[in-house]
Amino acid sequence: MKYKNKSVGIGEKMFEKKEMDLPSSKTLTVVAEGVIIEGKLYSRGATRIDGRVTGEIVSEKELVIGKEGKVEATVKTANAIVAGTFKGDMISSGGVEITSTGKFTGKIIQKDALLTVSKGGLFKGESIISDNQDTFKFEFPGTDSSSAKSLPEKDFKETAG
Repeated sequence: MKYKNKSVGIGEKMFEKKEMDLPSSKTLTVVAEGVIIEGKLYSRGATRIDGRVTGEIVSEKELVIGKEGKVEATVKTANAIVAGTFKGDMISSGGVEITSTGKFTGKIIQKDALLTVSKGGLFKGESIISDNQDTFKFEFPGTDSSSAKSLPEKDFKETAG
């Protein structure tokens, strides 16, 4: 929450609430260092991985693999920055950057040739350019093609055992 500082007299509030706007497009999912995920990770916003993920990742906006991050997965994202270790297949509708500390082993499919490898970075694999638009569509569990932007709703009334 943001606050605006202002001069105050006796009995007045020192801080005044200001707007708090967190639209879903600015959502950031973080897998912190020391965290291990095995399975599927779906994010409507950006995703940053500093821990370890094995399985499948769908990140609609951007995927960042930090220096300490290790990912062995099938990935679909708009843009990606690899500063850690990636092994698997990646589909990216935008740019992919492998930094000087990044290691990418596998296959990348892109709309355009927007792959950047910085000095010291490693790319070992295959780079494919595809014009098949269906390849780059994001699909999330519980959605059909007519409502591709809506997240699945859970029934929280269910109880275990």
